[in-house]
Amino acid sequence: MTFRLYMVQRISALIMAPLVLMHIAVMIYAIQGGLSAAEILGRTQGSVLWFLFYGTFVVAVSIHAAIGLRTVLSEWAGLRGTALNAAAWAVLSLLLILGMQAVYGVTAT
Repeated sequence: MTFRLYMVQRISALIMAPLVLMHIAVMIYAIQGGLSAAEILGRTQGSVLWFLFYGTFVVAVSIHAAIGLRTVLSEWAGLRGTALNAAAWAVLSLLLILGMQAVYGVTAT
């Protein structure tokens, strides 16, 4: 199980890396272009592309963070077994719910 979690975390990092770079590039473009929040939302609302981009970002970050926090809780808090897995699933669920609400808020019409 540990090796699989290790691999899933590394794969999520590989997915996140280009998404982070793209997100930073978009933010720099928006700031340098002097776009307001309303103008940014005008460009993202109703866009399936932005929904897929940020939705993928949220899923990858949620998985990556939950596995990382699981490792920290195991090493620092001494959690094991069911308690450790429950904490990791709770973090994953919370991040997915909150993240997808944010994605929906930015991309929904």
